[in-house]
Amino acid sequence: MRILVAEDLYLLRDGMVRLIEACGHEVVATAATGPETLEALRTWRPDVSVIDVRMPPNQTDEGLRAALAARAETPGLPVLILSQHVEQLYARELLADGTGGVGYLLKESVFDADQFIGSLERVAAGGTAMDPAVIARLLTSGTGNAALDKLSEREYEVLGLMAEGLSNKAIGRRLFLSESAVGKYTTSMFTKLGLADDDDTNRRVRAVLTYLNGA
Repeated sequence: MRILVAEDLYLLRDGMVRLIEACGHEVVATAATGPETLEALRTWRPDVSVIDVRMPPNQTDEGLRAALAARAETPGLPVLILSQHVEQLYARELLADGTGGVGYLLKESVFDADQFIGSLERVAAGGTAMDPAVIARLLTSGTGNAALDKLSEREYEVLGLMAEGLSNKAIGRRLFLSESAVGKYTTSMFTKLGLADDDDTNRRVRAVLTYLNGA
C-alpha cells in the first residue's frame, strides 16, 4: 500500500512510518500541519492515509477538515483518523457520503501492530474500522432509522461489531457463536436493511454506514 502519515508529533510520526515500512508498505509522504496534509492528499492520492485530528496551525480540527476536503474532491479516498479525541460532528460528516474507506481510532485503543496495520488494510480496501468509543458517541447523537428497528437484538450486536471492522470469525469469538451462525445473522440483517445480494464486502460497508449514520 502507498500510505500518507499526517501527525504533528515527530516521534509518533516517525514511529508510525517505521512500523508501516517494517510491515512491507510504502510511506509516500508525511505531513505535520493541516495545510500540508491536504496538499499531500491532493498530490499523492494514497491508497490510505492515517491522519491526526488536531494539527497546526491552530491545533483544533485541521487534520480532520483536510480529510473531509480531500474526500469531497475524491469521493471514497481512504482515510483512517487516529486521534486522542472524538470529534462527533466531523466523524458523522466523514461517514455521510456513504462510500466507505473510513476509519476512526483512538490512539489509546491501539494496542499492537497487527491491529493498526489490519485497520489500515481494511480502510484501504473500502471498508471501515471504527473505535467502539467513537461508535458509542455517534449512537448517542443518532437521528433514528426505521430499518434498524427491524433488526433483532443479536443482529444489532453483530452489526455493531462489524462496524469495528471485525470479520465473521472474530465476531463469532466475541459473541461465542459459530462462524456459520454469524453468517446467518448477517444474511438476515442484509435482507431486513434492504441490501441487494451483490458484492458481500460492499453490503457489509453499506450496512455499517446505515448503522453509524442512522442509529
